[in-house]
Amino acid sequence: MSNITRTTAEWQELVGESIRSARLALEIDQQSLADRASISRATLSKLENGGASNLAVLIRVLVALGRTDWLELLDESGGDVSPLAMARELSRQPGKRQRSPRKRTQSRVGIDGV
Repeated sequence: MSNITRTTAEWQELVGESIRSARLALEIDQQSLADRASISRATLSKLENGGASNLAVLIRVLVALGRTDWLELLDESGGDVSPLAMARELSRQPGKRQRSPRKRTQSRVGIDGV
């Protein structure tokens, strides 16, 4: 599925699955990660299952997982490569011509002034 056509719910599910996978890769149970992130286990479970959460909870969990690299991808000010800058550059490459905006034409006034 294209990233452009994902709904908010689909993004939430994808983020939740990614967090669960990262937690399991580190062999950490939900309660231990929740304790590290200073959140409840129920809140973590809700996040992993694609439920609504808030940005602070997401950041706490990513820090507790040691996955702040996911957040660094959002920072355009530092680092070697910004994903957004890369996307902008790709859209400017030859072969991907963009159409010039249409020039506005003045409408002609008919004989009866309309």
